Amino acid sequence: MKKLIPLWMLVMACGVLAGCMVGPNYHRPAVQTPTAFRDLSENTQVPAQAASYADLPWWQVFQDPQLQELIRTALKRNYDLQIATERINAARAQLAITRSSLFPQVQAGANFSGGKESNFQSKFNFLTLTGDAAFQLDFFGRLRRANEAARAELLATQDAQQTVILTLVSDVASDYFTLLQLDLQLQITHDTVNTQIDSVKLTRLRLERGVATKLDVLQAQQVLDTANAQIPDLERQIAQEEDAISILLGNYPQAVLRGRPLVEQSLPPEVPPGLPSALIERRPDIREAEQNLVAANAEIGVAKAQFFPQISLTGSGGGAFGRSSVFSSLMSTQLGIWSYGGQVSQPIFTGGALRGNLKLAESEHQQILLAYRQAIQRAFGDVSDSLIGYQKFHQVRVRQQDTVADLQESVRLSTMRYQGGTTTYLEVLDGQRSLYAAELTLAGARGTEYQSLVQLYRALGGGWQQ
Repeated sequence: MKKLIPLWMLVMACGVLAGCMVGPNYHRPAVQTPTAFRDLSENTQVPAQAASYADLPWWQVFQDPQLQELIRTALKRNYDLQIATERINAARAQLAITRSSLFPQVQAGANFSGGKESNFQSKFNFLTLTGDAAFQLDFFGRLRRANEAARAELLATQDAQQTVILTLVSDVASDYFTLLQLDLQLQITHDTVNTQIDSVKLTRLRLERGVATKLDVLQAQQVLDTANAQIPDLERQIAQEEDAISILLGNYPQAVLRGRPLVEQSLPPEVPPGLPSALIERRPDIREAEQNLVAANAEIGVAKAQFFPQISLTGSGGGAFGRSSVFSSLMSTQLGIWSYGGQVSQPIFTGGALRGNLKLAESEHQQILLAYRQAIQRAFGDVSDSLIGYQKFHQVRVRQQDTVADLQESVRLSTMRYQGGTTTYLEVLDGQRSLYAAELTLAGARGTEYQSLVQLYRALGGGWQQ
């Protein structure tokens, strides 16, 4: 067997260096991408900037310490992320299995037997050692193309894990801002209830003094009842949102600690989207789609190599060692043998299976190519929608603040007019109802603005940095 080692090394070198690989080599497809992102403010395009908001790590974007702690917990314990990590381990193991075919396969065996022959009263023991080796020459690249595909699939699973991280970070942040929005709406409702309790008391006192009517008391009570009816529903939504966050964190449903209230959360002064061409490299889902395309391209080479001969070398060797007590002159025996050979296998007629397999690989490659281009198109759609959403939701929040401020002044003036006896309580009631609804709408607009920021950060490909 020692004599065979230089021969095996020579054969491997020839197979790797001299062998060709059939099938196309991968080149990134040319994709026409926009030169700028859409901007609705002036119905123009956002000017290209090298810096992108997505270049910031998530802990610099989300500056609430409690939110940061929730995200860290989710990154450690979320089950979707753990499953994605195990898929990487499985793909890495599959690559090792595929790569093993590039090397000689060596097996060894041993057999021991012993006994006694009653006629001769003799004892004997025999030990047999064998070794077998086989190596498939990859002259046409079938094994190397399969290894190329397996490596691309490993990279695709790693990119898929980054997509899970991106989604997880954005989901935790979005749900957290939703929770703070509900907290704010519940606080507004409680404040309205407290205010209306005082208003009902005051109206009843005015009724006792003959300066108000029973209708005024009933109308004041209506606003109080409306606010009270909102509390259980808001508490339900808060509890369910806490449950959703708990599941993302890998916990059973439980309460979630808060940090800063919604009105104290910071917003960036600007959110540059960066260069459109950089989006292809930044978004892990696009990188995953490209690695799938690399694997599909390599599978075409595997299918084409099936048309060519498969050449294998084999070698074996072994020895038998024994000892017998029949004759003193034959106290021990030794026997050694070794052999080598080669095998060539060439498909002659397969009933169209090889050609069908090639067409299948080419069709799957075309499908994945279309999916790759579609992923890029959808990514730009996500960014455009998110840019428009953040821009417009910011405008909604600003204008809703003005609405609340106007209604607050209107309620103040109506209350003064009612107390002065120049108007009915219905005017005050209408103002209070409008103000309460506007304050709830403003809280919702604040939450939506923060959620749109999260979606923009995610669409740009940020949030997956460890």
